[in-house]
Amino acid sequence: MDMLTQKRIGDFFLGIPALVILSPVLLAAALMVRLSLGKPVLFRQERPGLRGKPFTLYKFRTMTDDKNSQGQLLPDGRRLTPIGGLLRNTSLDELPELINVLRGDMSLIGPRPLLMRYLPWFTAEEQQRFRVRPGITGWAQVNGRNFLSWDERLAMDVWYVENWSPCLDLKILLMTVAKVFTREGLAADPDTAETDLDREREEKAQRKRQGESAQFIDLLTES
Repeated sequence: MDMLTQKRIGDFFLGIPALVILSPVLLAAALMVRLSLGKPVLFRQERPGLRGKPFTLYKFRTMTDDKNSQGQLLPDGRRLTPIGGLLRNTSLDELPELINVLRGDMSLIGPRPLLMRYLPWFTAEEQQRFRVRPGITGWAQVNGRNFLSWDERLAMDVWYVENWSPCLDLKILLMTVAKVFTREGLAADPDTAETDLDREREEKAQRKRQGESAQFIDLLTES
């Protein structure tokens, strides 16, 4: 039985009981979002899944849609509501992703689904993260989460895919439960802990081009 099949069976048999047990929490969180932010209660966004195929991710809304005078959304930190901060600090905003798990879009454990616009910026090695379904939690999330550099996070995603086993998934699941209660490695506002992958790598590529241009000019000057 291959890795994807084993993980899918585990997701099914763990995901259904999790959804049933956590249904009161889901309803309470949905009510808090409805009262504080109104409709819609769920945040929907297209993310790359297995083999990079897009799917619709579901999370609880945690931010307003407030914009500046130019019609642009304000920074996340300014749009995050107190209720939204609570949901993020307790990771309750992620619970609707159980729907994605049961639909087969995601797995309980796996590399986190990132933004579609990041797809061109993954290296060939980092593309291996798409060999498995994205997860609600993963190896990078229990080893630093938002406070890791992008290179570190993506390297951990690849390591997970290359070293996967049912025991590893169980270990990550137990570590996740512990970290949710201790709130270790969590940034309620990711803007304070990380940059955008595309922006970071574009700036790195630009610095590399500038360095190569400077070296070329030095060679011409010396000759």
